[in-house]
Amino acid sequence: MRVAVTGARGLIGSALVAALRDRGDEVIVAHRSDEPDPHGEPAFSPSRGQAWLGGLDGVDALVHLAGAPIGERRWNAHVRSEIYGSRVLGTKAIVRGLAELAHPPRVVVSASAIGVYGDRGDEELTEQSPPGEGFLSRVVQDWESEALQAANLGARVVLLRTGIVLAAQGGVLARLGPLARFGLAGPLGSGQQFMSWISLEDEVRAILHVLADGVAGPVNLVGPEPVRNRDFARALGQVVHRPSVLPAPAFLLELALGPAMARELLLASQRVRPSVLLGSGFEFHHRHVGDALAWALGAQR
Repeated sequence: MRVAVTGARGLIGSALVAALRDRGDEVIVAHRSDEPDPHGEPAFSPSRGQAWLGGLDGVDALVHLAGAPIGERRWNAHVRSEIYGSRVLGTKAIVRGLAELAHPPRVVVSASAIGVYGDRGDEELTEQSPPGEGFLSRVVQDWESEALQAANLGARVVLLRTGIVLAAQGGVLARLGPLARFGLAGPLGSGQQFMSWISLEDEVRAILHVLADGVAGPVNLVGPEPVRNRDFARALGQVVHRPSVLPAPAFLLELALGPAMARELLLASQRVRPSVLLGSGFEFHHRHVGDALAWALGAQR
């Protein structure tokens, strides 16, 4: 199978590229520069303009994961524009480019996020749940709308509504892991908010699954057992053998990050169920958050 991947140097993209190569697929990776791929695989570069899309002619599938990080910088107007543009306008440009190909990919798998649901308290959310409110929800709705335009080209389009990815080398654990070892990764705010998580291993396995399975539309890439933030903190503390009880008050988070960023990224409650994955026969390697954290941090349960 010939698979093109954008965002191939990110946390998920790099792990996906490795998994695809391990199983013998031909991988075409997107680079942000004209540097050659270290593995010697074909490469295309968005920095070269629309011409790079010609390298996708005849690929079987495109996995589009590119997008500016949402949690590394405070959300001022410039950062918000970058978050929106890199996802919505970037996806729009790619789909337009695919329309010019003689043989566009039969499958387009596009990154998305559970941020589409907004802050929903204890409500159980599936792929059939309506979108919520807030900046991230608006971004994801527009992002998914642009990706779905690839269906007009005859492609099967899958929208990866990913939750919190657990991996030591990036994402939330890259920041919380060191703090937890000092007993400083306690509950955020009230700790009552639900967190919907997935191990990096299961994230990659799920992407490989939807590439082959035939599902289309939104797919929640989250583990089957979301947990409240206080329980996540407790499980993290148990894995690193440290107490995780010192809370971070909501007002301090809002002061440090700004109200919108703190509320949408850290304090929003999203109790998301992976209904489509489970219905398609996918089996998780990490069903419980403690097992996922132990795997990610290399600990033993």
